[in-house]
Amino acid sequence: MSWHVVYTKPKQELRAQENLTNQRFETFLPMISLEKIRQGAIARVTEPLFSRYLFVQLKLDSDAWGCIRSTVGVCTILTSGGGPTAVPEGLVEALMETQAALKNAGVQKDGLQRLLQAGHEVLFTQGPLKGMRGIFQQHDGEARAMVLIEIMSRPQKVTTDVACLIPAPV
Repeated sequence: MSWHVVYTKPKQELRAQENLTNQRFETFLPMISLEKIRQGAIARVTEPLFSRYLFVQLKLDSDAWGCIRSTVGVCTILTSGGGPTAVPEGLVEALMETQAALKNAGVQKDGLQRLLQAGHEVLFTQGPLKGMRGIFQQHDGEARAMVLIEIMSRPQKVTTDVACLIPAPV
């Protein structure tokens, strides 16, 4: 059995994966958790690592792979020479191991890729400090952050909601 690439319809990777799994195909959809700016605030999102792509495992001699193209959420399966194109051996397994390692790392909870990094400049978007810039120090729990701002020519540490901060435009 080898892994092959399925090209999905826009934003339908999870739907395609579910439908292929229901057809008894083994699938893998690498996901990444990260922070993005949504409606002016930082939000945690989990999304596919490769937009519009997922992997399916096939036995070309016995699996009826033609039905994959008509699966809800799927555009096509990548082919060459009249059959599905296999990905290099070990690639999907390496992605699986990497994803598992990120989840178990402990450095970033749930493998979360943080938008705000220590030492980077941030901009307050809400509250009494709206419009001020500061230097992000660290996350202080799930929804709070510690920021260094300058007040009256002196640096001060302030704890605030993460939702009030965005990376400062350059």
